[in-house]
Amino acid sequence: MRITHRIGGKPWEGVATRAGDVFDPATGQVAARVDFASADVVDEAVAAARAAFTEWREASLARRSGVLFAFRELLDSRKDELAAIVTAEHGKVLSDAAGEVQRGLEAVEFACGIPHLLKGGFSENASTRVDVYSIRQPLGVVGVISPFNFPAMVPLWFVPNAIACGNAVVLKPSEKDPSAAVFLAELLAEAGLPDGVFNVVHGDKEAVDRVLEHPDVKAVSFVGSTPIARYVYETGTRHGKRVQALGGAKNHMVVLPDADLDLAADAAVSAGFGSAGERCMAISVVVAVDPVGDELVAKIAERIAGLRVGDGRRPGCEMGPLVTGAHRDRVAGYLDAGVAEGAELVVDGRDHPVDGEPGGFWLGPTLFDHVGTGMSVYRDEIFGPVLSVSRVATYEDAVRVVNDNPYGNGTAIFTNDGGAARRYQNEVEVGMVGVNVPIPVPVAYYSFGGWKDSLFGDSHAYGPDGVHFFTRTKVVTGRWLDPSHGGVNLGFPQNT
Repeated sequence: MRITHRIGGKPWEGVATRAGDVFDPATGQVAARVDFASADVVDEAVAAARAAFTEWREASLARRSGVLFAFRELLDSRKDELAAIVTAEHGKVLSDAAGEVQRGLEAVEFACGIPHLLKGGFSENASTRVDVYSIRQPLGVVGVISPFNFPAMVPLWFVPNAIACGNAVVLKPSEKDPSAAVFLAELLAEAGLPDGVFNVVHGDKEAVDRVLEHPDVKAVSFVGSTPIARYVYETGTRHGKRVQALGGAKNHMVVLPDADLDLAADAAVSAGFGSAGERCMAISVVVAVDPVGDELVAKIAERIAGLRVGDGRRPGCEMGPLVTGAHRDRVAGYLDAGVAEGAELVVDGRDHPVDGEPGGFWLGPTLFDHVGTGMSVYRDEIFGPVLSVSRVATYEDAVRVVNDNPYGNGTAIFTNDGGAARRYQNEVEVGMVGVNVPIPVPVAYYSFGGWKDSLFGDSHAYGPDGVHFFTRTKVVTGRWLDPSHGGVNLGFPQNT
């Protein structure tokens, strides 16, 4: 099967000079080939978006909302179909894919109400018979570069907000699981979005670089690893673009001695191994404050033993394969590295039973104990089903561990002490904090984003920050029909 770009409201009809394999991760078999866009193809998509923007920016707020409401209804009615597409190409189990689609749907619902947030301000008589008011206007053509781990949800963080604000979009999804983006484009067209307002180009670095360099692309939204996020931010801003680049993570879950350890163990397993750990909000480090370490590790290991790993389309499977064989092998390499560096390998995921084809990209849940901050299993964003436990003596030590880490995406604290929780949320240097909530992804009417090396740029994703990112403010100072303006005056204007 061939997967190709969607430009100007229809599938691209050209001949690709390069293409890549799209795998079924549960079998290891090639399921499709996806066209890779050259710079010329990206130029074609940007030109289509720029032409469509001229009309779309003039569309009434009512019309934009109408399209988004129709899109919301189509997406809701076909969400199971989209979840199946995600599972087939990414590998996460169907229930997890359904959750991803649902969270994306919430972002669409927020965008349906954007007219309320596009209101400007008005000050009558800021000076004598002079009024001042502000308006929000779209940027133009904007680029979205989305990752493999949430092929439906992350585009839905950005695209609905961007088009609701009056922009036209060029989306470059991950080449590992591109079909969800094409499906979204088809639904938006069915919802009445004019041709060219939303375009999809597939590919690798060549396509990304052209989006970052193209003079007609005014802003870029990106989610991915920190090294690439830094590259996207530096390249895009060097070419005069507004950029929000969300990077990697090493999310810590602090467990205090007074915590409910059964609740904490459930949370650590759920947040550490959901989607095979391929989440930027996955818990990858549990910080156990003395004396709970031994008991907590035992409870986590007990729960891991009961997890069912297998093909996400089979009933009862809770964790699927990793997205590619190369990524599986990279993650598996950390198991030997952790042991070599002195960590205790409590559960070896290579030994976990699998309900799936032997050729799938399998690695079961893995647990390390006594992990030091100098070890690679601690330092690196592994992005797989590897959970580390670090032990500290005090609450203060736990906060120091979290704050000394270069990442600052998400964190959680498990405790029954309200004072400790409030202190933690105040002191921790992380953008999203959970209190007895292991994956604190904000609801759609807040905004998603980290601190430190987890975010490059000033704006977080979706929510109010999304509206700010996809618009620019214009302030108008006006006076009408005032014959007594006072004549020529070369002095600087004063408000009197």
